[in-house]
Amino acid sequence: MRLGINLGYWGAGMDADNLAVAREADRLGYAVCWAAEAYGSDAATVLSWVAAQTERIDVGSAIFQIPARTPSMTAMTAATLDSLSGGRFRLGLGVSGPQVSEGWYGVKFDKPLARTREYVEIIRKAMSRERLSHDGEHWTLPLPGGPGKPIKLTVHPVREHIPLYIAAIGPKNLEQTGEIADGALLVFFSPEHAEETTLGALRAGRAKAGKDLDGFDLVPTVPMAVGDDVSALADLFRPYTALYVGGMGSAKQNFYNKLAQRMGYGKEAAEIQERYLAGDKDGAAAAVPRELIDSTALLGPVERIAERMQAYAEAGVTTLSLAPAGFTLDERIAGLRAGVDALERAGLA
Repeated sequence: MRLGINLGYWGAGMDADNLAVAREADRLGYAVCWAAEAYGSDAATVLSWVAAQTERIDVGSAIFQIPARTPSMTAMTAATLDSLSGGRFRLGLGVSGPQVSEGWYGVKFDKPLARTREYVEIIRKAMSRERLSHDGEHWTLPLPGGPGKPIKLTVHPVREHIPLYIAAIGPKNLEQTGEIADGALLVFFSPEHAEETTLGALRAGRAKAGKDLDGFDLVPTVPMAVGDDVSALADLFRPYTALYVGGMGSAKQNFYNKLAQRMGYGKEAAEIQERYLAGDKDGAAAAVPRELIDSTALLGPVERIAERMQAYAEAGVTTLSLAPAGFTLDERIAGLRAGVDALERAGLA
């Protein structure tokens, strides 16, 4: 099992610290550094900046939002980043959510599975440098009846195949991800619930493609906090968990809330969402079960974290992307180093 680092969003006044974290992860031998985007910093610019100031670590989008770019533009960006980084780019994609897709990008959030499948098909064609044509439900290339003609990517990517990941939570999305992608980007992944929440659907998708999970990169992002008081450390992540389970999406469409339900927290998930959407964020955070946080994060002394890392590896995780807690650079760097220490103690390095 390899380690990754998830830097999240940029532009919050900690950009210099984020770069220092990425460079230390590079020095420590982390496999990949991910950057996110929503409606603030864009991931492509951040990854270009990080890649220019690191040497070995891969850089990955977690995620490029599908409604933000045409598939052809994403193929161009991927080819450029892979070239500039010397073959160190990983392409992570996701449909975002209805509020961002429709409110920020003006793109209707409909048929996300079909849209994702087409998007990936077009990217694969473009990256292969064949002349690009596509006749689908969501994209037609070239447009009929006009001056457009099939053209091909002029850039020669460093690699013929850039690893492609999809951020997936729901069963149908997970199944499709297993079928069409090289890896899955996951959140709130619990080893104890891996089969019913994640692996069964991925395995079904791989079978559709005539494959199994061998070689498929399973990549959860896992919050981590090191210390002796596990209960206090869990409290650090109450607002984060409440935000996703209670406030992401809408009352009718919240993928994270449904995931918590599938993990057996139906009553608790409903209360968290009710409180959060009513504006009671503190009450929503207080309603998050400690067991939910503990099962989806790495908490405690290094020895306990090492034990949990073993559980993640046994559940099939191939790249464990850490999100170390801390408001200072020293705290975050300490978390990075503790991650390496725990991986070695677990015998997984």
